Amino acid sequence: MLAARPDVVVVGEAADGAGGVRLAEREQPDVVLMDLRMPGMDGVDATAAIVARCPDTRVLVLTTYDTDGDILRAIAAGAHGYLLKDTPRQELYRAVHDVVTGRPALAPTVATRLSRRLGGGSGTVLTTREVEVLDLVRHGRANREIGQRLHISEATVKTHLIHVFTKLGVADRTAAVHVALQRGLLRLDR
Repeated sequence: MLAARPDVVVVGEAADGAGGVRLAEREQPDVVLMDLRMPGMDGVDATAAIVARCPDTRVLVLTTYDTDGDILRAIAAGAHGYLLKDTPRQELYRAVHDVVTGRPALAPTVATRLSRRLGGGSGTVLTTREVEVLDLVRHGRANREIGQRLHISEATVKTHLIHVFTKLGVADRTAAVHVALQRGLLRLDR
């Protein structure tokens, strides 16, 4: 399906997690679509390995599994997005482009589950680290620079942003800053 797109070049396909890691290391793709349940190395372990070994490659989980545990493990491993296999074609295309540009991509049901799990809602409290990350976003810093300033990996920055987006019920960095300022979660004098 993706190979038919003029703006997408499929560089490979792997049958299991270990093969996916080897392929990602060799090809250094912009995006890896990752299933969770595979023979041998599972998708979470493969995601963590790819994020560690290929810092410019983003992992987008595409699976049928949407339990809280699966979602949280994948996001903690560094996945930049989490979609279900019944995602409409156009949403999949958009998600691939979103993760390439640094925006997270979450299926609506996944975002809802994460929000409930992480205590989202109007009384949301961001962690100190989430506020630090979001404040640097507000000042126009890229994920890589945020990671360098806070001495954390770029994948960890993205994980913090996904948590912020989920907690605030937003889909992008600009909206997150706007909502955080409205709710008094960021101070204007910072």
